[in-house]
Amino acid sequence: MKKLNYDFKDPALLELALTQSGANATHNNERLEFLGDRVLGLVVAGMLYDLFPDETEGDLARRHAALVSAETCADVALMFGLDKRVHHGHMTAGRLRSILADAMESVIGAIFIDGGWDDARKFVLNTWEPLARRDVTPPKDPKTELQELAQHSGAGALPEYEFLESTGPTHSPVFNVRVSAVGKSATGRGVSKKAATTDAAVELLKILS
Repeated sequence: MKKLNYDFKDPALLELALTQSGANATHNNERLEFLGDRVLGLVVAGMLYDLFPDETEGDLARRHAALVSAETCADVALMFGLDKRVHHGHMTAGRLRSILADAMESVIGAIFIDGGWDDARKFVLNTWEPLARRDVTPPKDPKTELQELAQHSGAGALPEYEFLESTGPTHSPVFNVRVSAVGKSATGRGVSKKAATTDAAVELLKILS
């Protein structure tokens, strides 16, 4: 387990960042998650712009989508041991990674409030730059990869995406989408329908692999 590598001036902010709405309907991390998501997205965008000066906008966009995805955020949360610290209500095991992803974004939001832009940027760069450097070539867009897999499977039908619902506060909704292909289905979530469909494609690719 890796140390969080940031000392909060106000430890209550960290506790708030680790409190899911299922544990406390009033004092929870939803607002910090909203903020942290935007900070993460901007820092990662700037980082990729500097790291890969010869790549196209499309290449950078695919890298960005992979790095700020719920899947990556959940992996980072596990790296920091947040699974042992997050406060949550009753849930199924399948919701844990989603809650960890939200908590990771909330921690970034809390660092931004506690220490300002420079500290938040430093934290994100130190954590996400090694992840960005792992992939020599830009990752393929998950929706394109799923479509190609479906086309070559013999089933013929293209993936079908179905909007399920939106959850969370009205100022920061989370969209839930189901995708079906090759006789299997999976669900995804994101702060936009586009992000949710991408997340669903990632989840279905894992099942099909």
